[in-house]
Amino acid sequence: MLFALSPCLRHDLTLGQGFSERFVSSCQDIPLSVCSEICVPGYRKIIDREKPVCCFDCVPCSEGEYSNTTDADDCKKCPEDQWPNEKKDGCLPRVIDFLSYDDPLGIALSTISFLLFSITAVLLGIFIKYRKTAVVKANNRNLSYILLISLMLSFLSTLLFIGQPGTVTCLLRQSAFGIIFTIAVSSVLAKTVIVVIAFSATKPNSRLRKWVGTRVSSYVVSLCTFGEVLICTIWLFISPPFPEYDTQSEKGKMIPQCNEGSAIAFYTVIGYMGFLALLSLIVAFLVRKVPDSFNEAQFITFSMLVYCSVWVSFIPVYLSTKGKYIAAVEIFAILTSSGGLLGCIFTPKCYIILLRPDLNTKDHLIGKQHPKKATR
Repeated sequence: MLFALSPCLRHDLTLGQGFSERFVSSCQDIPLSVCSEICVPGYRKIIDREKPVCCFDCVPCSEGEYSNTTDADDCKKCPEDQWPNEKKDGCLPRVIDFLSYDDPLGIALSTISFLLFSITAVLLGIFIKYRKTAVVKANNRNLSYILLISLMLSFLSTLLFIGQPGTVTCLLRQSAFGIIFTIAVSSVLAKTVIVVIAFSATKPNSRLRKWVGTRVSSYVVSLCTFGEVLICTIWLFISPPFPEYDTQSEKGKMIPQCNEGSAIAFYTVIGYMGFLALLSLIVAFLVRKVPDSFNEAQFITFSMLVYCSVWVSFIPVYLSTKGKYIAAVEIFAILTSSGGLLGCIFTPKCYIILLRPDLNTKDHLIGKQHPKKATR
């Protein structure tokens, strides 16, 4: 401070008389320190060890912190539901952001869901109308009905992932999808089992003849679905999903999401469906060259390849995605895998039913099954 007053002292000493009066008039302003400036709100003081102990520097508050006083020693953290303003001298409410029906992405995904649901409903109507034709009856029409209905529900289940998550939606979204899609995959597995039984029963002295016409398909679907229901029930009782807010993914935003409760249970649900799909793929691939009347095995192989490809890709993408796009990724996986089943299994049949009715006959199927007898 002495250095700051020295010009005044030199001036007064040269004048001699009237020193004290002139000192007051010429140096009445408080001198500014040349060592440190005042830290304004939004900044905090930090000691510079290379300068005298009374000196300091001013640094901006860190991300998520603020200061509303001058020369603040420390910055404060905003509450979880708030975020610092641009100057970091106060807090503002966070913007709540989630995949909603007003969001362009939410509108697109929900529109695709309803479109696929409608297409599946039309296909179900076609199969019911032509239920007595050879193509519909050839590969267990009841299983086809179950598969189509489960795919319809699967498309609708994606709507649980759109909108602000609540306690009910968090409990339902994964378990409902898991059970519904397990019914679909187990129906595909039952179709492959029927292909094996039907083809093997034509061989002399086959032990599988006694299973022809039995309720094997119903047992397969019921048993496989029971396994998924059991997993989901244990999950919901031990560590159920619950809603929470994600305040770390995006600055200034608060994203409502579902905490799955148990990551092990979540991946067990996905893994169980994957196991059934892989089993269906293996069985269908092994019997893909059976006679044409049982040619559904080829279409099942393609559909399961699509399913496995989608969900193997889903896991790394799901783990690396943040914010509201987590729900969008899972919706896309559900729509793609369900659409793969719908397209691969039912499009060829609808082509024959609607565009090639001349092929939709029992004689044609039997002729393809026994080409040598047909040519005699």
